[in-house]
Amino acid sequence: MKQYLLIGLGLLGMACEVPKEQADLIVLNANIYTVDDSFSKASAFAVKDGKFIGVGSSEEIEKKYSSDQIMNLEGKTIVPGLIDAHCHFYGLGLNQQVVDLSETTSFQEILDKVTNFQDQDPKDFIVGRGWDQNDWEVKEFPTKEKLDLLFPDTPVALRRIDGHALLVNQKALDMAGITKTTKAVGGEIILRNGEMTGVLVDGPMELVDAIIPKPNRDTKIAALKKAEEICLDNGLTTVNDAGLDRSTIELIDSLQQTGALSIRVYAMVSASQKNLDYYLPKGIMKTDKLNVGSFKVYGDGALGSRGAALREPYSDQAGHFGAMVTPVATIGDIARQIAASDYQMNTHAIGDSANIAVLRAYKEALQGKTDRRWKIEHAQIITPQDFDFFAEGIIPSVQPTHATSDMYWAEDRIGEDRLKGAYAYSSLLNKAGVIALGTDFPVEQVSPFLTFYAAVARKDVKNFPENGFQIKEALSREETLKGMTIWAAFSNFEESEKGSISVNKFADFTVLSDDIMTVPLQEIPQIKAEKTFIGGKTK
Repeated sequence: MKQYLLIGLGLLGMACEVPKEQADLIVLNANIYTVDDSFSKASAFAVKDGKFIGVGSSEEIEKKYSSDQIMNLEGKTIVPGLIDAHCHFYGLGLNQQVVDLSETTSFQEILDKVTNFQDQDPKDFIVGRGWDQNDWEVKEFPTKEKLDLLFPDTPVALRRIDGHALLVNQKALDMAGITKTTKAVGGEIILRNGEMTGVLVDGPMELVDAIIPKPNRDTKIAALKKAEEICLDNGLTTVNDAGLDRSTIELIDSLQQTGALSIRVYAMVSASQKNLDYYLPKGIMKTDKLNVGSFKVYGDGALGSRGAALREPYSDQAGHFGAMVTPVATIGDIARQIAASDYQMNTHAIGDSANIAVLRAYKEALQGKTDRRWKIEHAQIITPQDFDFFAEGIIPSVQPTHATSDMYWAEDRIGEDRLKGAYAYSSLLNKAGVIALGTDFPVEQVSPFLTFYAAVARKDVKNFPENGFQIKEALSREETLKGMTIWAAFSNFEESEKGSISVNKFADFTVLSDDIMTVPLQEIPQIKAEKTFIGGKTK
């Protein structure tokens, strides 16, 4: 009788065993920063149909789930899929097809690179990008004379690293119909001794852009795929592309729909009136991979090219204030149009004059409206009293490596007093409650680890300056990781679907070569993304 009773109890125990839930992927024994509401840690999770279905300890996940694909991470660090909150994804791809002038240290080096490029693969129109006169021994804008000698019959257009200045030769000027008497709306045609130097700042660049041959569909597809490859290698799963036209947005959508492009894209539509008229009546357009719910407006130019709009003259150029790329009245009109819809408005503002103009336009347009999450892209130089505008639901979207790229010469441009309100990330966070972090690539490098390092250490990779650049404006490691994940997602109205490793969110995550939250600060720039997963899958 006793024997039968034992057998019966055994059968009862087997009957009470709960069958394990089948998952597509199980990750065990990892060092996971979930970036959830309590910034908790975990060691395992399970994924099914592209989303997290369980997050917890390895023991808990193994007990509840089974899968044909189990990854033992052996202590490797995992963070939510990294989001670049401000970049030029399509532009990065196109940049791979032109002369790379980044990290050049002299104008002669630029001439050599352009000559070599043309010798190897002759073009009817030579295009390049990446020069920065602030990195040269003589920190002055170049002039076109040597380009004219080298390329008298071939147009040349070389874009400054920030995209806000262009060096062109005489052939390009002639083709664009630009003379020294051409009216420079929203920028400047730089003259020297009354003659054209070949340098155009902001507005007049559009005249040259209009004559540069447009890429065909195959070229655009190649550019998008190359940009994705670079971004995935750097651990990015979502990119906020700051300014796209309709045709490129539709091409991205088609590639995502067929599986030819995996990365998620938050697309800011370039805010031309044509695009406003097309998209506003349609309402927000969103898929799992593409979010078309915002417009990008350019307030002013950039500080490095002295195009940023300042309230007082530049400290290193008497009587020069920079310029608004978009007139203040037009910004107000655009703001009113967008405010009447569900779309966001995201505006490039570098100088203190541009920032206050945009902030005032936002305040007026958003009266009586809540939770619109409009952004100031860059928010670079702010007058002290203007920080309070960010306490009213306006989100600062900043790029920490701009601070460490500009720190060598920024005080020359704006002086010591104005510098106190510049690159002020901690102050902006304290007012806004959130801050979205990006790179502005290809203006800066794609690496989110350089972003992280610049935000926390406020130094360059050579450990300069010793105590950090305006170190009181540094972010903590936790704040920085949030700025690259959950706060960036929040700024996109996507916090319910991404930004943390949480149940029911997309299984976007990045496996790191080291623990970004604990390694010595100086080692952060060397961290690599070992694997990048979007929807639980990696390429």
